[in-house]
Amino acid sequence: MQFRNLGRSGLRVSLVGLGCNNFGGRIDLEATRKVVDAAIEHGITLFDTADIYGERGGSETALGEVLGARRKQIVLATKFGMDMDAEGVKKGGSRRYIMNAVEDSLRRLKTDWIDLYQLHRPDPLTPIEETLRALDDLVRQGKVRYVGCSNVVAWQVADAQWTARDLGIPGFASAQDEYSLLKRGADKDLIPAIAHYGMGLLPYFPLANGALTGKYKRGAAMPEGARLTKLPERAGQIFSEDNWRRIEGLTAFAEQRGHSLVELAFSWLAAQPVVSSVIAGATRPEQVAANVKAADWALSAEDLAEIDKITA
Repeated sequence: MQFRNLGRSGLRVSLVGLGCNNFGGRIDLEATRKVVDAAIEHGITLFDTADIYGERGGSETALGEVLGARRKQIVLATKFGMDMDAEGVKKGGSRRYIMNAVEDSLRRLKTDWIDLYQLHRPDPLTPIEETLRALDDLVRQGKVRYVGCSNVVAWQVADAQWTARDLGIPGFASAQDEYSLLKRGADKDLIPAIAHYGMGLLPYFPLANGALTGKYKRGAAMPEGARLTKLPERAGQIFSEDNWRRIEGLTAFAEQRGHSLVELAFSWLAAQPVVSSVIAGATRPEQVAANVKAADWALSAEDLAEIDKITA
């Protein structure tokens, strides 16, 4: 396993991180335990969850149950800000909500601190300075070590970092956003902003919801039980004519070099200087092992240039 700093911070994280969105929902406690065991065995240290995962609190609760004393061995990341009740009250980035949300997450996770606490999405109703000051207070209290954001655009990154500088407090150390060989919109503005401010990118959906696993073929029936088979609307968005061309071109590129499409997807992300850790979910131990192995292919500058042409 390779390790990298989270942006310019001193926090070291594994190049492949474990996305914990399946815990407490798609898989039960025993299956969660097996995935967590496999992740630690394969050198994964970054475990990324959110209060909303697992039907509101289920993922954090499951992690709290299975980690035990191993909590000290990992970098535990969670998020806040999404709707945690049906009334739309428990959400957002206000001081009032953050101070309650962190206590709930700490209780569910059975820990005294969170290594990386992330704003899950921007809150247009709360000034960013209020959110940042509240998060800084949590850092000073020792309940949070680093703070990050997710699902932001470039101007929001700049606004937050300038605000933090003006307040004299640490800004966001990382940004977590969707980024893959099929989803490269971040290249235009977001990634240059993240790089400029010394933040680490934590890309999620590295396999584009499974479209880059190689299991889907143009003109063939959708695989039974597969993620996109169960999400026909999402599948319709992903499997455009342009994306089929990209998938087929990338598959050929990988196979010509003795690799799989999955290995290409992970290794391409690992080759991006701004990426600190690739967040990948798993429901079985063998998926964890495959994800870790997939990031080992060292792509050359010529490889990356050809991939750019395929995905243009």
